[in-house]
Parts: sequence; C-alpha cells; structure tokens
Amino acid sequence: MVSSITRTQSNIREISASEGEKLAKGLEQSNGLNLLSLPANPLFGTDGIRGKVGELLSAPLALQVGFWTGVVLHDHVGHKGVVILGQDSRNSSDMLAMAMSAGLTAAGMEVWHLGLCPTPCVAYLISVGKAIGGVMISASHNPPEDNGIKIFGADGTKLSPKLQKKIEDGLRGHTLATDIGNHYGRHYSRPELVKEYSTALQTPLKDSPSLQGMKIVLDLAWGASVGLAPSVFQEMGAEVICLHNQADGDRINVDCGSTHLEILQATVQEHNADLGFAFDGDADRVLAVDNTGRAVNGDYILYLWGQQLKKQQQLPDNLIVSTVMANLGFERAWQQQGGQLIRTAVGDQYVQAEMLRTGGMLGGEQSGHILCRHYGMTGDGLLTALHIATLVKQSGVSLSELVDQSFATYPQLLRNVRVTDRDRRLGWQDCEPLQQAIASAETAMGDRGRILVRASGTEPVIRVMVEAANAELANYWTDELVAQVQKHLAD
Repeated sequence: MVSSITRTQSNIREISASEGEKLAKGLEQSNGLNLLSLPANPLFGTDGIRGKVGELLSAPLALQVGFWTGVVLHDHVGHKGVVILGQDSRNSSDMLAMAMSAGLTAAGMEVWHLGLCPTPCVAYLISVGKAIGGVMISASHNPPEDNGIKIFGADGTKLSPKLQKKIEDGLRGHTLATDIGNHYGRHYSRPELVKEYSTALQTPLKDSPSLQGMKIVLDLAWGASVGLAPSVFQEMGAEVICLHNQADGDRINVDCGSTHLEILQATVQEHNADLGFAFDGDADRVLAVDNTGRAVNGDYILYLWGQQLKKQQQLPDNLIVSTVMANLGFERAWQQQGGQLIRTAVGDQYVQAEMLRTGGMLGGEQSGHILCRHYGMTGDGLLTALHIATLVKQSGVSLSELVDQSFATYPQLLRNVRVTDRDRRLGWQDCEPLQQAIASAETAMGDRGRILVRASGTEPVIRVMVEAANAELANYWTDELVAQVQKHLAD
C-alpha cells in the first residue's frame, strides 16, 4: 500500500495535531478541559483506553480520538469507509459515543451507530461487512464511573499496537497525513443490525439439539447484553430466568455479573436450574455456574470446549492458547489428554495474536474471555455461553459432573493492591525488596507452585497471584508479597 504521505493528488493535504484540536475547540471552552494534558504513559492499555470519566476520559478527548482514529484507519486501508460504533449502558456512554462519532465524521468516515450492544457484536459486523473499523464505548467489567474506548480494525480484531500508537501520535501533536479533502462523513443510527449478530450466534448450532427442557439463569449485569441474551436463549428453546436485566448506567457491574457470582449462584440453587451464566458489562466475557451453584471459570470452559473440538478433529495440534493466569491443574490435565497449552501475557488481544500466529482455534482467559475462531474473531460471552449450554445438553449429564470429571485446580490466590501513582505502579519491577521477596518465594516453592505479579492494564492496582500445591503455601506467600507491595508501592 502506498503511503498517503507520498501521494500528490490535489485533494491530499497534511493535517497536523493543532488542526485536529480545532475540531474540539468548542467543547474545550465549554468545560475548561485542556486536551493537551495527557498522561506521560501510553493511553492505550491492554484493552483500549480506559479510565474514570471526567479525569482521563472526556468528550473533547473522545472527539480527538475519533478524529485520529478516522485518519489512521483511512491511511491504513487506503480509502474512506464505514466505522461501526457501539456502546454499553453507562451514563457516560452516550456522551463519549457522540463525541467519537463527531471526530470520525470530521475525518470523513461514515458512522453506523448501533446503540446498546455487546462488544463482539461490533467485531462481528465489521468482519462480515464493508466496514473499515469499529469502536466500542465500554469499560467492560469496571465500575459505573469508568468508561473506555475499544478500537477494532477492518478484520474485526482489536486494533494492532502499531496503529494504536499512530492514533496516540496524532493526539500528542505529531504530524500525520490523510486524504480527507473537503469531504465529510455522515452519522446513521443502525440498531437493526444487532439482529444480524443475534442470528449469527444461533446459526452454527442449528443442527445441534435445542436447549428445550433446560432451565438457565442469566446475570446480565445491567449492561450491554440485556436486550439480546434472554431472547437468544429463549429462541434456542431454554427456559430463562434473568437477573439485572435492565440497562442501568448507575448499577452496571455493581455486585453482579462476571466479577460477582454470589447472586447467580444462589439463584441457580433456588430455582433448581441446570446452569447459569454471568456476563460482564459489555458481554465479551462470561463465567458459568453449575447446577450445584459452583463457579466454573474460563479454565474449565476452555478444557471442556477443547475436549469437544478435539473429538471432532477441529483443534489443530490439540492446542489451546491461554494466559499466565491459567491454572497449573488445567495445564497438566490438558497435557495428559495429549494437548498442548501456550501461555501469553494477560489480555485477550495477546491470546488472539498468539492464536493467529500459531493457527490455534481455541483460546482465552481464566476470567472468561473465550475466543473460538471457528465462530468468531474476538472474545464473545454470548457465543461461548450458547456453545457450553449446548455441550452440556449433548453430553446427557450435568455441568457439575463434567467439571468433576475434568481436573482439580491448584489453590490459587489473587490479591489486588491499590496503587494510584501510575509511575510507581508501572515501575514495580524496579522495587528491590519486592523482587527479593518474589525470588525467595519461587525458591521455596520450586515446582510446587507459581508466582505472578503484574500491574493491571485496566485498573489502578498491582495484582499478586500465588498458585501452590496446597493452600497453606499459597496463603503464606500471598501475604508476604502483598505486604511488600503495600509497604513499598501502595498509596
């Protein structure tokens, strides 16, 4: 592809960051925010730009992100085109979506706004249509006061780090070139397209047994799946009991959804349901609850789905891609089945990249991001839930029996220590006392356990994970490492 910088047509002009800022001038003046007050560290984390609304995230910033996203997408594919825009139910999502659309249309893009929808709906519609990219306004599992901007490329996958950096270069004042001329984009409301995604979820299962006779509880987290998940499961034949099933920007993810399973567990037991599923705010992840009320995380979902695909000879090299958080019990059980497990850094974008590199067809995270390339290009909570429910129905036994027959997890403790100072949080590896404590723990446990300390890419915390052959070891070393983080890095 010839770079737009080298083209000579009369409608090509150099656009500097200062020109882009003029687009947001009215917004700047109206709220007093300074668009140039960006943090020194990169804006893009493991899942787009995410932060508290009114601090990092604002309408002026979203407008400029939209503009530079349009510039970069145009330059990358070589032409203008459609950008799919979706959002979750947060109170700030309308504001940020409209600001993004303003920026995208200023860059000459045609915006198709879906309104409330799951993140994988945006990815799907990009992958099957003529769109050159997409944007989802959501902070996933984060609390209501946060929000985020997730950007997708023309193939429906998360935008590459290279292209994310180009967007950030524009925001930070570097000069980019584009071919917008005097043309401006348009904004269209296209909520009817969500139905195409709904149909696509069910199509691969049309020859499988229906979910008739199954009672399934859905925790929708007051989020993006409230208008879609119940109808999809009902159309598949299930009796559905819904929790937190209204779009509510004040309560999205609050004590519910994939990060808080207690209410779902109690409801499954109360109604003697076959199983339950909990989605996060944008429904790109899911966790399950079996018929006894026991939580079933992403490791078990990957193992069970992997077994099914392996039997169907649809799992090349018997490979599953997961992250450093995957439990040792899962890994060793899968290896005993003749499978192989490749670990990546935490984040579904890294899992996805490794799947594309290796040709892997199944991957995901313990937290519930599950990717199956037979059916989609990104983590999809609804798709995963439908396939797991169908798997249980086909097996003729309960989910609890399937889990009991799979593997036993090593005790694994995960503690989050709040560290709001971004420099200290990202520089945790330079903390000598903490490094010495990690080394001591690794020596003491040997091959009986694992340690993972990392700065979260989505929240102001340092995560300390200890996995050991017994709970006593895991508890002891978790307490030791958390104490070091609190003493030397915490607020």
